[in-house]
Amino acid sequence: MLVLYNSLSRKKEAFRPIKKKLVGLYTCGPTVYQYAHLGNLRAYIFSDTVKRVLLLNGFRVKHIMNITDVGHLESDADTGEDKVEREAKRQQRSAWDIARFYEDAFKRDLQRLHILPPARYARATEHIKEQVALIGKLEQKGVTYRTSDGIYFDTAKFPTYGAFTQVDLRGIKPGIRIAQKEKRNPSDFALWKFSPKDKKRQMEWPSPWGKGFPGWHIECSAMSMTYLGEHFDIHTGGIDHISVHHTNEIAQSEAATGKPLANYWLHANFLQVGKTRMGKSEGNFRTLDELVGDGFDPLDFRYVALSAHYRSPLVFSRDALLAARRARLGLISRIQRIPASTSTRSNPSSEDFTSGDFKKAFLAALNNDLSTPRALPVLRRFVASAKARTKTWSGDLAWFDRALGLNLTLVLSSPPAAVRRLAAGRERLRAEKQWKEADALRIKIKEKGWRVEDTADGPHLMPEESV
Repeated sequence: MLVLYNSLSRKKEAFRPIKKKLVGLYTCGPTVYQYAHLGNLRAYIFSDTVKRVLLLNGFRVKHIMNITDVGHLESDADTGEDKVEREAKRQQRSAWDIARFYEDAFKRDLQRLHILPPARYARATEHIKEQVALIGKLEQKGVTYRTSDGIYFDTAKFPTYGAFTQVDLRGIKPGIRIAQKEKRNPSDFALWKFSPKDKKRQMEWPSPWGKGFPGWHIECSAMSMTYLGEHFDIHTGGIDHISVHHTNEIAQSEAATGKPLANYWLHANFLQVGKTRMGKSEGNFRTLDELVGDGFDPLDFRYVALSAHYRSPLVFSRDALLAARRARLGLISRIQRIPASTSTRSNPSSEDFTSGDFKKAFLAALNNDLSTPRALPVLRRFVASAKARTKTWSGDLAWFDRALGLNLTLVLSSPPAAVRRLAAGRERLRAEKQWKEADALRIKIKEKGWRVEDTADGPHLMPEESV
């Protein structure tokens, strides 16, 4: 049985889908104004793990991820510039170009990390009609009011507001932009922002309340309900979403429909640099491109993320990356050294190993709140136990990797003898410090569809398509 920690109840719960074997999954996607950093990407590896474990358990998954390309202001208090328009101004490009450029970069990062794509990426700018309709429904329910700045949700009209994050609303101070005489409660939040009267925004739309643009929170409610229904199974995000974004999502959604938005709310903890979380505002973030530039494979970072439980803080460091790289390449090297079976039998003999026990232990670890740190050693023991690589064994390896996404099946083919000879020659040249000649052999190896990973444990040959 799959058990998940539900941030809503603050305890582990058995997972029971609303519809038999079909799961509605919504993931809070990126605000596309800069490159995603590794802390962001840890959260998406976590959401990918949720999806992969559901699939491994035999569920079908309808997965939706939003793309915030409008409406996310600099402050959670609904103040400051729109982040996309601010970046467009800085780069002297259109807001539309900025949003598409960083959306494409984000999708490339997901591909390199072997994160399964959602059934749909839903852009906020392409769902204005749905957001306006939802705000209209909230207006009819009597939970909105108008200020000089926009249309706001009245949190006092939603008695359980703040229960998700367990915040005492009396301690919240009002936003600095909306004066207290206009904003009824400090926790109230914008549903629709009016365009400035003294300048034209690049992204703005007509509405029943005036020209403007949607607030950040309304997009997730509108788009999740559009594709998954008013009540669905799982909503994922980072723990930084709990206190404001997800609290506001719950309030506006449930005020509109009278139904719980999602049954299970799952959140990934921060990636840290020292004792501080990695973030753009902290100025300590690193991107996937920077890691690749330092000679790491994107899957080294995926391995780092899988090595820690998603609800635990994860300290990022070069040492952690190096350790993950050694472990990943060591696993691959061991897989490559397993000889192909010469037997005509389709199953390994009983004296070789029994894959069922490994599968049971592996699934038990993952079904206990997605415990990838306990699942990884099971995979390593499974690989270490193999005496011959059979069709059944190869299929089992693919089954394990369905949950981990480490691209292990691509390395089942051993390097051809010609490639191994080139690699050996390159090592001799490197030992003789003939760097130019050694690089020439690296290029020849690449031309044959392989690449060399140089590690402290020696060189590893990898299929080029595994990048």
